[in-house]
Amino acid sequence: MSHFSQIKTQIRNLESLKDALSDLGIDWRPGPREVGDYSGQTHLAEVSIEQENGYDIGFRWNGKEYELVADLQYWQQDLSVDGFLRQVTQRYAYQTVMKETTKVGFQVAEQQKNEDGSIRLVLQRWSA
Repeated sequence: MSHFSQIKTQIRNLESLKDALSDLGIDWRPGPREVGDYSGQTHLAEVSIEQENGYDIGFRWNGKEYELVADLQYWQQDLSVDGFLRQVTQRYAYQTVMKETTKVGFQVAEQQKNEDGSIRLVLQRWSA
């Protein structure tokens, strides 16, 4: 019996996901790479994060989004699964906003990290 968990996300852009993981100081590897559970079942992940115990975690494209795949029994990150996904999702959103607004000519005028962990961005665009 597999212990794999597949956790849905709202992450759809691979480059923003990679940038988010890098922003958080997470050492990730590009895929496709196999991540496995204790029973030997594996999934191919487009991004994997090695763990010291050998049970890596990954993000796998399911046709709609990049879902987190891991054997949660062997979760070895500093944060809980929910805390980890919250941080990754926030940095992913930040990266996505920055990439998309830059494409249409916006620049960051002000950036502030609030006490609650949220990020306030003020963007501006000069028109001719």
